[in-house]
Amino acid sequence: MFPLIQRCCFYTSFRLQKLTGPRLLLCAKDKTTWSALGLRLRRDVCPLLRPPSLRAVYATQLQALHTSLPASKKKKPPESEAESQESKESLKDAPKPALYLSLGGLFPFVMAPLAMATQGSYYPEVAFAQVMYGAVTASFLGGMRWGFALPEGSPAKPDWLNLANGIVPPVLAWQALLFKDATLGAVMLVMALGIALHYDIALLPPYPRWFRRLRVWGTVVMVLSLLATAALKLILEEQRLEGRNNWQNTN
Repeated sequence: MFPLIQRCCFYTSFRLQKLTGPRLLLCAKDKTTWSALGLRLRRDVCPLLRPPSLRAVYATQLQALHTSLPASKKKKPPESEAESQESKESLKDAPKPALYLSLGGLFPFVMAPLAMATQGSYYPEVAFAQVMYGAVTASFLGGMRWGFALPEGSPAKPDWLNLANGIVPPVLAWQALLFKDATLGAVMLVMALGIALHYDIALLPPYPRWFRRLRVWGTVVMVLSLLATAALKLILEEQRLEGRNNWQNTN
């Protein structure tokens, strides 16, 4: 096959030289025409006279050039559906009933210190009602872990770790109700809520992303409300004692 190709290339180049020879002799006086025909002859004939090794090298270079261009335009692989779904999930993507009911459940926590701050006096009954509501909420968060672990296909298995840690917040909430002082009960509830949040976010198999964010913000509001009630007790009772002492001194 190769001798046949070489013979064809040789005969073709010889034929081209035979055909263009008289024309080149006739146009020898015209340098412009001579140079143009010479360039055309070099462009048409020289590739045929090159050895096969050089032609193979040029072919590989052209192939590498053509293959490198699409490689440089490669697009980044798309993100997996799980990663894109997880990145899109936020507090705004939470179901409306879960979002509104959770925000409504924070209302009693916020109203207790707000009412006492507005009235300018500390009410032990209001503080104790807040502690009772906090104990119910902590017990609900512990029982929710059982509801999350028991269904089939859940990422949380019904093992000792999940079910036993779901009982810890209710036990601490019950202990908070045993204190006569609502301030100590509020501190115990802060511990119970913090432990429950640590279990749900860092230790145990987590809830959906939107619910984890809802848990974080809800726990922050509950803890701040309980601490605000404890701080109001210290401040308002101190002011009341100072006012009583001043009244006794004036009388």
